[in-house]
Amino acid sequence: MSWFKQIKQQWLGLIVATPALVKVLGFFSIWVVCWLPIAIPLAHWLSWHPLQPLQTSQKLYLITSLYLIAPVIISGAIRYSQKFWSSYGVSLTNFTNILISLVIGIALALGGLAIAFLLENALGWVDWEAESWLKLVDISIPILLLALFIGACEELIFRGFIQTELQEDYSPLIATVITSSIFAVSHLVWEWDKTLPEVPGLWLLGVVLTQARWVNGGNLSLAWGLHAGWVWGLTCLDTAQILVYTGKGSEWFTGWGGNPLAGGSGIFCLLLTAVAIQLLPFPDPLPSMPQVMTMVRGLTKDREVG
Repeated sequence: MSWFKQIKQQWLGLIVATPALVKVLGFFSIWVVCWLPIAIPLAHWLSWHPLQPLQTSQKLYLITSLYLIAPVIISGAIRYSQKFWSSYGVSLTNFTNILISLVIGIALALGGLAIAFLLENALGWVDWEAESWLKLVDISIPILLLALFIGACEELIFRGFIQTELQEDYSPLIATVITSSIFAVSHLVWEWDKTLPEVPGLWLLGVVLTQARWVNGGNLSLAWGLHAGWVWGLTCLDTAQILVYTGKGSEWFTGWGGNPLAGGSGIFCLLLTAVAIQLLPFPDPLPSMPQVMTMVRGLTKDREVG
């Protein structure tokens, strides 16, 4: 078996010495190759062809099948590069901190959206459909679960794997610029004509999410919460058709096609979030769940003794 170990060490050395951009390109290539055997029959089952516009239900099936493969590929990359999940911002050693950062991220995302749309309403650019609020009761939980799934996968891929790999060859700033560019351009794959005006906003979104990882000590949970919160809030508003654009505001501000990321309101929301996560005093590291349980047992024993 010595020859096998020798070959393995040579391969590991080759992987480590490979330039970061080549690793990223290799990741996307393997990802697509692994997905195609699933995507082709799935597209046939959905009666969809590449040149046809995607319906929402078709897009969800395709995205879900694509994103489920990514963690498997990253797991293989971790194994052969001799890294750890924590290298890519995934650490489950302190579930309490993860949960709190996730909730803070969701709250900040929803708060930023609320401020942006309330300002637009005050300026007369949007109106609210009062009757549509009732629809949120039925759709909010399913959309939240979907948003958490999409946020987790995209953060692991972009702010986790790609950002970390690029930082091995580039400064964090340059790596952020490249990662955010890849993140923005990758969204053109599905509906490029609708997504093209969003590219600058998507790029800034990627930068803010990378900032969230830095602020959170390298963990992805805050970025995950922000990403999920934005997807949740915007999808709920769109699905329930709560917002009605009056046409009084320029699309340069409200967003082209009613999409905030394609206009000034979305940029304002992202910049506001960037300031918030940089200035808000995040709590000191909280005790882990085992530590919490130990403290609870200690208090219980003290009461019994008393």
